[in-house]
Amino acid sequence: MQHHRESWLRREEAFAAFATGPLLSFWQQREECEFTGVGELTIRYVRFTAPQHQRVILIVPGRIESYIKYPELAYDLFHCGYDVVIIDHRGQGRSDRLLADSHRGHVAEFNDYVDDLETLYHNEIASKPYQQRYVLGHSMGGAIAALFLVRQPQAFQAAVLCAPMLGIVLPLPPFLAHRILDWTEKHPALRDGYALGTGRWRAHPFGLNRLTHSRERYRRNLRFYADEPAIRVGGPTYHWVREGVQAGRDIISQVAKITTPLLLLQASDDDVVDNRSQNLFCQAMAAAGHPCEGDTPCVIQGARHEILFESDAMRARALNTILDFFASHAG
Repeated sequence: MQHHRESWLRREEAFAAFATGPLLSFWQQREECEFTGVGELTIRYVRFTAPQHQRVILIVPGRIESYIKYPELAYDLFHCGYDVVIIDHRGQGRSDRLLADSHRGHVAEFNDYVDDLETLYHNEIASKPYQQRYVLGHSMGGAIAALFLVRQPQAFQAAVLCAPMLGIVLPLPPFLAHRILDWTEKHPALRDGYALGTGRWRAHPFGLNRLTHSRERYRRNLRFYADEPAIRVGGPTYHWVREGVQAGRDIISQVAKITTPLLLLQASDDDVVDNRSQNLFCQAMAAAGHPCEGDTPCVIQGARHEILFESDAMRARALNTILDFFASHAG
């Protein structure tokens, strides 16, 4: 395991060889599965398992993402001794869409994501004889995971929220944005349309991206969308934004119910989610008597929003922190 961890610091030097060699071989071992979620939608997920593994990590991706973006993370966790399960949320990835325009990021109720995750947990995690169970949620997935922990704080030995979407960076002053969201909610044609300043998916050159400093990982992720246009998702609908904002409020108001040991990773240069909300969350957790690891967010200095897809040094620091945290809660 230590040799594997050391390789994280120099992977970008020969990323193409890694991606077309060991990583591709690993990806071909995947099991792609599905279940019926809320509203009879088909929810798809992938798993990587080995008979000798007694630990599992459930990965909860962010908005617009698919599990086909996560082979590298799954590879690293698997080779550190964990089974890995990754969900494709409703409305994105290979799961069913909710609107005729498949590029619109939409959900009827944010809790539908949580209900789906709960179904997957019971089907794939709780029903297996794992000795340790962990959850790792990124961005929107961090918000979904947090709301799941409100319901089932004993489900996992520990949880990591990576750049969680506990607050959304809005393009307008909050009071004005909330008035617009409330107004569009009463007009279905607007409510289910693209939010201000967004639209259908399109590729941005690396130099304009706000997500990562890793050119290799960014380009690889774009290729996934180029190779499989059906998984593309563009901007969110007004209704999705409203649901996302409310989800952040719901999490903060219910932190007293989250007793799972929890680590929050924060990207210092994040301009996708609101880091102030992450700070507030940790303060509220401490006030409730079960603080986040270290009492405050663990800040990955220099990182953009996609910490787990960052350049080698930042990504390695995050992964080592995650695995050390999980290992410290193996009881």
